[in-house]
Amino acid sequence: MAETQAAKRLREYETIFLVKPDLTDDNVDKLKERVRGIVGREGGKVIRFTVWGKKKTLYPIAKQPRAIYIHAHYLGGTKMVAEVERNLRNFDEVTRYLSTKLADEVDPESRPVLEDVKLAGDVEETRPGVAPAQDRGVVEDAGEAEEESTEEA
Repeated sequence: MAETQAAKRLREYETIFLVKPDLTDDNVDKLKERVRGIVGREGGKVIRFTVWGKKKTLYPIAKQPRAIYIHAHYLGGTKMVAEVERNLRNFDEVTRYLSTKLADEVDPESRPVLEDVKLAGDVEETRPGVAPAQDRGVVEDAGEAEEESTEEA
């Protein structure tokens, strides 16, 4: 009896993977469905995907300074995580991934499947061909304007 209850318990994991920044939303959705299929095929349960959007990386990855961050939260066994990571390694769109175990012996019935979330990501600070505001002297002008107003007061 105890063995059957233990068999129903799964581990809780999260995997964050970075994909190329030029990927369209449709291709990101296809990638999520591929990972969802792997988790389902291996007996796991996807709780939620969160697309964090396009963000700047600490250093260029695959010669790209930005990447689309995708967070996958799911339940499963250790073999399933190895299979997910093996597939992520083989996908051309994925540049980096990292999996972390969050909890042991989680009852799958206690974790409902949540709706996927898509966040906006970072906003580009500058457009190509346009110098940043500091280079154009906008910040210095604002400081001078404040100084002038304090002198008048």
